[in-house]
This record gives sequence, C-alpha cells and structure tokens, in this order.
Amino acid sequence: MGSELIYRGHESQPAADAYSPKPGKPWLRVTRPFRYLLREQRLAFVLLGVVIATVFFTFLPSSPKAVTEGYGYYPALQDSMATSRVSSAMMTNWGGSGKVPLGLKRKGLRVLVTGGAGFVGSHLVDRLIARGDSVIVVDNFFTGRKENVVHHFGNPRFEMIRHDVVEPLLVEVDQIYHLACPASPVHYKFNPVKTIKTNVVGTLNMLGLAKRIGARFLLTSTSEVYGDPLQHPQVETYWGNVNPIGVRSCYDEGKRVAETLTMDYHRGAGVEVRIARIFNTYGPRMCIDDGRVVSNFVAQALRKEPMTVYGDGKQTRSFQFVSDLVEGLMRLMEGEHVGPFNLGNPGEFTMLELAEVVKETIDPNARIEFRPNTEDDPHKRKPDITRAKELLGWEPKVSLRKGLPLMVTDFRQRIFGDHIEEAATTTTKSSLD
Repeated sequence: MGSELIYRGHESQPAADAYSPKPGKPWLRVTRPFRYLLREQRLAFVLLGVVIATVFFTFLPSSPKAVTEGYGYYPALQDSMATSRVSSAMMTNWGGSGKVPLGLKRKGLRVLVTGGAGFVGSHLVDRLIARGDSVIVVDNFFTGRKENVVHHFGNPRFEMIRHDVVEPLLVEVDQIYHLACPASPVHYKFNPVKTIKTNVVGTLNMLGLAKRIGARFLLTSTSEVYGDPLQHPQVETYWGNVNPIGVRSCYDEGKRVAETLTMDYHRGAGVEVRIARIFNTYGPRMCIDDGRVVSNFVAQALRKEPMTVYGDGKQTRSFQFVSDLVEGLMRLMEGEHVGPFNLGNPGEFTMLELAEVVKETIDPNARIEFRPNTEDDPHKRKPDITRAKELLGWEPKVSLRKGLPLMVTDFRQRIFGDHIEEAATTTTKSSLD
C-alpha cells in the first residue's frame, strides 16, 4: 500500500532543542532566609549584636541631666534638649502665663526689647535675663546709655543692636517689648517730627515684625494719651482731652496713633498684642537732666540749686518706682488680656508736696523757685488701676519715701562719682606719702 504524505498545517511542531524550565518550588521562599543565616556563622553574629545592644541600653543613663552633660559649653543646646522633654500640653500658654509644674525648668524665651538701653528698658532687661530669657536690645542711644546694660556684656543670652526702629528690622523672637521713644518733654520736643515718626513708623515696623514671625507684641503707651484730663482719676475707657496741635502733641498724638495701629493689627491680622499706659515713673538710671519733675528736683537738690516749680505747684502727679512698673509690664505680657491697662501708683502728690519729700531725703535747707508754667501741662494726673488689680493681680508696692532714696543714691554717684573717686585717690596718695 502506497504511503501517503499527510500535511497538517494547523498542528505546530515542537522545536527539538527548545528550553523547558523546571517548575518552581514554593517552599524555597520560606527556607532561603534561614539558609542565608546559617551560612558562614551569620546567625552567631546577629545574636552577638543583640546582646551588645541590650547591655548598652540597659546601662545607659536615662536622666535629662546625664544626657545633657556633654553639652555644658553649649547652653542653648542644653536648654533646648531639656525643654524638649516637657509635654506639649504643659506648654499651651507659650507666652509663659501657664504655671510650670514643680521640678520642670521653664522654657527660656527670645525677647526683643526696643529702647532696651533706656531707663525703663534696662530694668526690664535685667528682669528678663534673671528669669532665664535670651534678650536682644535694640536702641539708637538718643536717650539710652550703654552704661545701663554694660553689666550684661559677655552674657551669651544678651545681644545689643544699634538700630533706629524707624528702619525695618528682621529678627526671630517670641516676644517684643516696644519701648523705643523719647519720653521726657526735653527730649521729645527736641525733634518733634522724629518723635512722631518713632511712634508711628517705628511701631508700624515692630508690628509688621510681630506679624511675620508670630511674636507677641507689647506697646508701652503713656498717660499722656489722656491729655489734660477732665475725668479724675483716669480710667482706661476715658478717651482723653488732647490738644492735637500743641507742642506736646508729637508725643501725645503719636502714642494715640501707636495704640490705634496696635489694635488694628490685632483685629485685622490676628497679632497677639498688649497695651500698657504708663504713668510717671522714677528710679535709678533716669536721665539726670531730662526735664521730668522727679529727676529735676533730685539733681537740683544734690547740686545745691533751687528746685524749680512751674506754675503754682498745685499740679498733681502720681509716681511709681521702676521695679513696680517692670513687674506690671511682665504680668501684662504673660497674661491673656489685651488692655489697655493703666500702670501707675494711685498715690497723688502736688509738686510742692514732692518738693518737700525731696528736701526731707536730701537737704532740708533746699530752696524752691517758682517759674511760669509750661504749655499744655496737665493739671491733674492719677491712674485708676482697678482693672490691673483685678485682671493682672498687680499693684505698686514701693512708696515714694521708700523708693526716692534709692534714686538719690544713684544720682549722687553719677553726679559726684568722679569727684569722689578723685578725692579717694588723693587721700590714698597722701596716706602713702
């Protein structure tokens, strides 16, 4: 039977040398890691590493003090490490108004003080440094003096920048105390345009800084916003009686505009702000010849000059010691109330009564000389501090008769200090001869 060739084109012919892999073994994926560890004693090295790590962490000191001992030369790093262990719930009041539990270190803040080399500013800087904060002082030294803060030079938590707040400034801080502005009539009348620029443009710059960096801002306003008041004593809700075109208006109206800007930034931009209205303040480091009544009387009595009383001497003022004011400013900054708050001593004295207290303190034989009164001089000035008592728990502690001798000691040293040193040197040389 003849052979037939049958063509089956639809049937594929397998290639003779085609590669056909063996099917995978699924259990190899499980055993492969163990086989890797068993090769070349890798398991022994892993176990040894576990033992070493266990011993190391068992004997590692866990106290914050031991952890930070190696950073003793870097206090900023040490502080940050210590405070990082404080629960965030305890730091809700970042401004420091909350109470820190016993045994936990308070977080040090970075604080900017404009006008920090001045009379009030330098005392505020002292308190902030003593509290453990880092302080940046900005001052153009128009009325401020380096001598007021020279004792902080060399402190790593203290910085000084010679700068005019009329020009913009960019620093990173948590709080801003804005004190920059000449406060005595002699100084703010010297260049009234500059005074109002400092109050308006300077405050605008510092508020802009507070907005950019999220800092809390405190404005030191003044009792001069009440002008020559028709209400006595003055409460914070009183709008005042100010001459807008008088010789004192560069200061009075400048501070009123500063308060307006502060509240507008608070309402419109959400900036945390505080406003203090400061009444007459006295104490060490006041400018000796700044025209304010307490410094005038003290300097004149020490120099054996007649004490100058303007008008009939029946004008009244209230005088608070500088340490009381600083306490009030710090309580306001750390509190939760915007203000404004009157910060002053409600004890009221006429100019003649003040002159008698100065005579008792310095020289019972001191004379009084009357001169014509100055323009727009307020007749009465006395703060109502009810709001500060209730909301800040603050009231002045130092009476005039207790605080004035401290100021007299400072003035005596500054007025006669060189002569005292010369006399002491001469005496020493004479005794040696």
